[in-house]
Amino acid sequence: MSFMLNHLTNAWQVDQAIMTEEDRVVVIRFGHDWDKDCMLMDQTLYKIADKCKNFAVFYVVDITETPEFNNMYELFDNVTVMFFFRNKHIMVDAGTGNNNKINWPIEDEQELIDIVELVFRGAKKGRGLVVSNRDYSTKFKY
Repeated sequence: MSFMLNHLTNAWQVDQAIMTEEDRVVVIRFGHDWDKDCMLMDQTLYKIADKCKNFAVFYVVDITETPEFNNMYELFDNVTVMFFFRNKHIMVDAGTGNNNKINWPIEDEQELIDIVELVFRGAKKGRGLVVSNRDYSTKFKY
C-alpha cells in the first residue's frame, strides 16, 4: 500500500514537507517499502488518510533512498512513525520509554486515528509531548 501514499525521495522533500505544512500534523513513516511491518503500517495509514485529511497529512520515506535522517532520528527499527507540527517534532508518550517515535506497526485504524488526533490537539495547544490514551508497554502482556 505504500505506493498509494505520498513518497518523499530526498532530504529536501522531507524538510519541505515538515516546514511548509502550517495547519496539519505531518505524519512520516520511515522504513523500507518491502518490509512486512512497513507494509502493515502503510496499509493502516492509507485507510485512515482520507478520514484524517483535515488535520493530518501522511508521507512515506524509504530509509535506503534517504539515509540522511537515519542517524539524526535514530531510525534503526523496521518501521518508524514520527509526527511534526509547524516544523516541530511532536513526541508521543506511549509508555514504551521511547517518546520520539512509534516503532511498531499499528493495524487498528481507530487506534491510529486516536493517536494522530491526540498529537494534533496537543500540538495546537503548543505541547511538544502528548501522552497516549493507551499504554503500549509490555508489562500488561505477560
